[in-house]
Amino acid sequence: MIPARRTSLLLNRNHGTPGMVALPDAGYRRARAEITAWAGYAATPLVSLPDVAAAARVAAVYYKDEGGRFGLGSFKALGGAYAVKHLLVAELSKRGLGTEAIAEALAKGASPPITVTCATDGNHGRSVAWGAQRFGARCVIFVHETVSQGRRDAIAAYGAEIRVVPGNYDDAVRAAQATAEKEGWFVVSDTSYPGYTEVPRDVMQGYRLMADEALAALPVPPSHVFIQGGVGGVAAAVAAQLRAGGAGGARLVVAEPEAAACLLASAQAGKPTVIEGELDTLMAGLACGEPSLLAWQELERSAFAFMALPDAAAVDCMRLLAKREHPIVAGESAVAGLAALLLAAREPYARAALGLDETSQVLLFGTEGATDPELYRKLVG
Repeated sequence: MIPARRTSLLLNRNHGTPGMVALPDAGYRRARAEITAWAGYAATPLVSLPDVAAAARVAAVYYKDEGGRFGLGSFKALGGAYAVKHLLVAELSKRGLGTEAIAEALAKGASPPITVTCATDGNHGRSVAWGAQRFGARCVIFVHETVSQGRRDAIAAYGAEIRVVPGNYDDAVRAAQATAEKEGWFVVSDTSYPGYTEVPRDVMQGYRLMADEALAALPVPPSHVFIQGGVGGVAAAVAAQLRAGGAGGARLVVAEPEAAACLLASAQAGKPTVIEGELDTLMAGLACGEPSLLAWQELERSAFAFMALPDAAAVDCMRLLAKREHPIVAGESAVAGLAALLLAAREPYARAALGLDETSQVLLFGTEGATDPELYRKLVG
């Protein structure tokens, strides 16, 4: 179905060991109640892919298509905007506003002057900017040099100021943090590090809604889940919701670009490990060299395996979905899980190691649509 490509597969030797709870269920219940009450909320579609299932020689494959989420083009609409609102409520409360006054200010998008900021490869920054516009905060977004102009423009469309910094995503994270400390701004990051965990926890709690919707729509619980890596936030959120939703026995496989496989490297080393360099991958949303602390606390025990893939495999899968009888528009960071499934299923060792067989029920998350339409056209045609 797609050409053979080289991959790296690492089984997680710590899978199933007890550990701390990174994402308490009570926090998710609050996030779900808030997000599902927003105007425009609708569950995204869960699409059956029988052609992919036949090629992978499994019973069924389901693809959760996040391309239409709140009109922002990716699952990250669930996290950044929710964290912005939660932060604003807490800060306005500290400033002496009562509950009714806070609710009125946020409903009107007229919060007192507060600036939120973050670093982004594109999708998270768009969600933070959307949330800031919706609830009345000023927004400054930091991007690194290789973030495309199309993605910058999409963020700016929500009223955010864009600042470009040299280096990679992790450099942009540091620049956002340093500027926020100097200016008295509030960082709304989707990655966590020592001393900064509460806002990223809110972001990840929002992400869990995507997995909750998928589990509710599936005819049977999944046996395998393939999910994109990045800093690990979405994979950890999915892992937490699988456990909470009665599908904790599913084998979670985390897929990353080979040029930015920080989670695989961390599993190999047995501790969070940073990938240095330019992180030069087409999968822009996954071009992350440093794991999120919270995400790693979850994934170090709940991920079954980690896979690293070449960029060409992502392009193969984008074209595969676009050429189906009922096409699916998937961005380059949406299809790492699909690529990992198809490549693992054809290779005897990987197939056996992951326990893929003719009875397997596989869940995939298509985490973005064409968030850079010009690049999508170049890659897919």
